[in-house]
Amino acid sequence: MAVPKRRTSKRRKRARNTHKTAPAIVIQSCPQCGTAKRPHRVCAECGFYAGEQRVTAQEA
Repeated sequence: MAVPKRRTSKRRKRARNTHKTAPAIVIQSCPQCGTAKRPHRVCAECGFYAGEQRVTAQEA
């Protein structure tokens, strides 16, 4: 089994891991009511998705 000769420095380790960040969460406005929602999901406020009423709106 291969064993490293030298310890990996913090700089080299961090340079290797720079691409491992989580992607930013995308927020869009609902075309029906205008509230912020994630794409490809039913709006929590009005219950619309793709121009159709899919679920009943939640009452607060």
